[in-house]
Amino acid sequence: MAPLKGKWALVLGASSGHGAATALELARQGMNIFGVHLDTRATLPNAQRIQAQIQDLGCEAVFFNTNAADDAKRQQVLEEVRRRVPQGEHVRVLLHSLAFGTLRPYVPQDRAEAVSRSQMEMTLDVMAHSLVYWVQDMYYLGLLGPGSKVFAMTSAGSHRVFPNYGPVGAAKAALEYHVKHLAVELARRGIAVNAIQAGVTDTPALRKIPGHERMLEFAAHYNPGGRITTPEDVARAIVALSQDESPWLTGNVICVDGGEDLVLI
Repeated sequence: MAPLKGKWALVLGASSGHGAATALELARQGMNIFGVHLDTRATLPNAQRIQAQIQDLGCEAVFFNTNAADDAKRQQVLEEVRRRVPQGEHVRVLLHSLAFGTLRPYVPQDRAEAVSRSQMEMTLDVMAHSLVYWVQDMYYLGLLGPGSKVFAMTSAGSHRVFPNYGPVGAAKAALEYHVKHLAVELARRGIAVNAIQAGVTDTPALRKIPGHERMLEFAAHYNPGGRITTPEDVARAIVALSQDESPWLTGNVICVDGGEDLVLI
């Protein structure tokens, strides 16, 4: 296992949920963190708290409050990343944990409540396609190379149907295919790409899903581990996978859920 101390990670969605927990856990291993998040004045203090905690661990924390799905903003972030990462080194970990999409039914009784084309396209762009664009830009800038690990957060919604989850579920399914395709293209270049499927986790993103209370109750009751998944469970898994420099574990959907997806029906 290779030490992570002094290496850089780039976390998309760093201010809450799985992104925040992973940023902190990587920092505990000595990694410096670039964090991209999109917060309003009301939620910005949480991002600032995560940044301060990383710095308290003795690591650098460079955070950007910006839209990760905007092409120009992505270029601005990566210019700063390129400036700070030492010449000849790569970003060791890229985590795509963007949870911004539309939760609407496809064909409700009232047409006005149905998901629109723009909402569907936005959801797919932010939660799936943006992974490809970040990987492309980082690779061509020399920021991804042998030993780099790319992780993308998916969910059981990629293959299970939940009320109003259609646009996000479609994005998760597309994200998983992007992971597989990127893994194949980048395998000979020493870059591993995997999706992480967390179990039902009590995060701000989950709380936006109608009926999330029932999801939490159901998962807590039926999860073989006897509890729901936590962001820290996911963070520890990503750290363990990041310590292995080999690119041979790639193209997978890795369940970090205590066996939840095996029993939920």
